[in-house]
Amino acid sequence: MKKKAMALVLALGLVTVGIVGGTMAWLTAEATEVKNVFTDSDINITLTESDTNPNEEGVQHDYKMIPGWTIAKDPKVTVDKNSEDCFVFVKIDKSFNYDDYLENYAVDSAWTALVDSDTKDNVGVDGVYYQMVKGLTADWNDYVLAGEGTGENANGYVTVKDEVTKKMMDELKAETYPTLTFTAYATQLKKNNTTEFSAYEAWVNVYNNSANPTTGGNTETPTT
Repeated sequence: MKKKAMALVLALGLVTVGIVGGTMAWLTAEATEVKNVFTDSDINITLTESDTNPNEEGVQHDYKMIPGWTIAKDPKVTVDKNSEDCFVFVKIDKSFNYDDYLENYAVDSAWTALVDSDTKDNVGVDGVYYQMVKGLTADWNDYVLAGEGTGENANGYVTVKDEVTKKMMDELKAETYPTLTFTAYATQLKKNNTTEFSAYEAWVNVYNNSANPTTGGNTETPTT
């Protein structure tokens, strides 16, 4: 009996040692990982005229003013394909003496004049026009000015006034030549997944972003 009892104790001891020192085969499984990668978004636009290199920015164009003559003007905004949905703005600035010398430009009807709906922001909207651009699988573009006829006048023009005299010309200096400046902007259309900015809210975003380039958001600003 003592031998049987001792054998049983030894057997139990071996089982215990086997459990502690050995490897137990439990059922396990591992799923394939799902990695979330958050990439960048962007909006890219250009503003060009037919007499400029499309890759140039901040271009100055010089035209001779001859009384009664028409000067073709065809500024065109392009939004690159795969840009995010956006508001596109164009701001037209005339020099203080532009109306003394030139006339007859009109903004194309596709562009809507911006209305100041909240003056507390103190953001000027004179000469600002906009369009909404969505779902860009190809480049989008549109001319800023309305045109008449064909050829060089098809996409806009300005006319030197008949009443401009030589004396008026002689009074001009390089720093007082009349100017007409176009600036294009684009900024994201939506503030979140479901809500779009109003046109004025979007313009405030542009205004703030242009004044402070470190401000967040997608904005592009070429000038011609």
